Amino acid sequence: MKFHALILCLFLYSCTNSTENKDTTTSATPKTISNKEVSKNPNKNLYWGDTHIHTNYSSDAFLFGTIMASPDDAYRFAKGEVMTYPPTGEKIQIKRPLDFLVVTDHAEGLGTMLRARNKDPLLLSTEAGKRLAKIVEGKPGIPMFLKWLRAKNLGQTGLTEIDTGKVMESIWTAHNQFADDHNDPGKFSAFIGWEWTSTLGGNNLHRVLFTPQGADVANQFLPYSATHSPNPEDLWEWLEKTTEKYGVDLVSIPHNSNVSGGLMFPDDKDSKGNQIDVSYAKTRAKWEPVVEMTQIKGTSEGHPALSPNDEFANFELWDILLKTSGGNTAERATPNRADFVRYALQDGLKIEENLGVNPYKFGLIGSSDTHTALSSVDEDNFTGKNLIDGGAADKSKPWINDVLHIDFSSSGYAAVWAESNTRRDIYDAFIRKEVYGTTGSRIQLRVFGGWDFDQKDVEQSNFVDIGYQKGVPMGSDLNNTGKSVRLMIHAAKDPAGGNLDRIQVVKSWLADNQTQEKIYNVAWAGDRELDSAGKLSPIGNTVDLKNSTYTNTIGSKELAVVWEDPDFNAAQKAVYYVRVLEIPTPRFSTYASAKLGQDPWTEKEPVIQERAYSSPIWYTPK
Repeated sequence: MKFHALILCLFLYSCTNSTENKDTTTSATPKTISNKEVSKNPNKNLYWGDTHIHTNYSSDAFLFGTIMASPDDAYRFAKGEVMTYPPTGEKIQIKRPLDFLVVTDHAEGLGTMLRARNKDPLLLSTEAGKRLAKIVEGKPGIPMFLKWLRAKNLGQTGLTEIDTGKVMESIWTAHNQFADDHNDPGKFSAFIGWEWTSTLGGNNLHRVLFTPQGADVANQFLPYSATHSPNPEDLWEWLEKTTEKYGVDLVSIPHNSNVSGGLMFPDDKDSKGNQIDVSYAKTRAKWEPVVEMTQIKGTSEGHPALSPNDEFANFELWDILLKTSGGNTAERATPNRADFVRYALQDGLKIEENLGVNPYKFGLIGSSDTHTALSSVDEDNFTGKNLIDGGAADKSKPWINDVLHIDFSSSGYAAVWAESNTRRDIYDAFIRKEVYGTTGSRIQLRVFGGWDFDQKDVEQSNFVDIGYQKGVPMGSDLNNTGKSVRLMIHAAKDPAGGNLDRIQVVKSWLADNQTQEKIYNVAWAGDRELDSAGKLSPIGNTVDLKNSTYTNTIGSKELAVVWEDPDFNAAQKAVYYVRVLEIPTPRFSTYASAKLGQDPWTEKEPVIQERAYSSPIWYTPK
């Protein structure tokens, strides 16, 4: 069966579960954004969120069955409301509500399929809208998809008046109102955002963007899409002009560098083939202070082929490119340094050595990229990449071509240390990079860098005060004082998750203009000892595969350490980030197989070690 036919069959399955389309207007009562005083904590509170969610305003989500799930539903679910899951009719609920959410529907054709299906008069007043209405009329499934695909292949879905005129103004205004309606300072932060979805030659250059401001500011401009330009350099230029013109604050977050075909983190030429220069480095560093490390389409940390000494590099890898030759086999990526975060951090040191500016001085987060409008990435409560995927009971079966449902990952979340749960304070945490990412577990992690920490500091109840007084938090810089870098690290288990296995420091540095890396085990559970190579034996495994259960009879609830770099060289640039691993627990696919009474499917490892990744701390010689 050919690629197109496979997708169409899947569409038929998904669309039979929806009987009506949810309107584009918000179902919440419009309200004015509260300006009430919110108490602040100068030592910061920990807030959990997702900066990457798609709803029925995204064309691909719409075609994949997310017809009824609106931005309103996304915010309601994130806040803890019970929802009906369309594929199964089951009542579902996030296990623990989130503190913040960014709905980031694709700017390309934002909301137009839903409007076209609902016969919106303003949309139908345009020629492009009339063409789109014909594409989506009738029962969703094969006819609708074929019409859309044909129009796309004929170039009829490019930049038109519906992307740039009154139609998009109307859609964008409605989209933004959802966020304002759900924003509740001090309790829940709902952000206005979108995704810029550039796929140059099938290579992923996607970014999500969001603002801390409300609809009164965001409605003054329209979201910039890859239909306007597929080059990130043009996106940054638009950001410069737009923020200056409208007084709006915006941030851009790259994701899925793991399938960028070597384009996401270049060390030589930009996306237009121009030599990377000081202007490129400064501009990128300004607009992209944070990168998405982990999500449903895999982990972008590193790769075992490029980091053979990292025993945990072979984790939730995804190599499926966003293109097809039309056959039954997905096109796969070849690992490239420019596809992964760790090597970007390394190459940033090298570029800085040559240009004086580091374009890759970014913090790290996780988020989901779910296309169900439902942000739930607990392994035992995973709602899937899209409704076709989430509704499939047998995850060992193909999703499209040779891509299986279990190839996806149940990941991830963004953790933010902010003074309060408000749009502005959370946004400011992103800008200063005091954020970290997890694969879905809610591990609590704090990292401070300095010169004078000792072990008794991290053992104090006020260790956070000490961290800010004697050092700098994750996302910050250190300059030479004649001493070795010391990291004060504290990690606590997810109260509802597995115990902790270990804390590792991942160090990269520049020696003779060549990048190096080393991974240090710095704290761990139990009475294990490091071998002569610095390796630590596995923690063990309590997982019962048949029943998909585990016990916390191994591991630690809390790990804390002050680590001094034993290989510190004051003359060498270096960057450090912390990786925290849980004990082994069942993967979402193991929960799914156990629910069917089957043995774990062999296509993926049945257990995983959930983890957290801190934003880095950089050392630069004076």
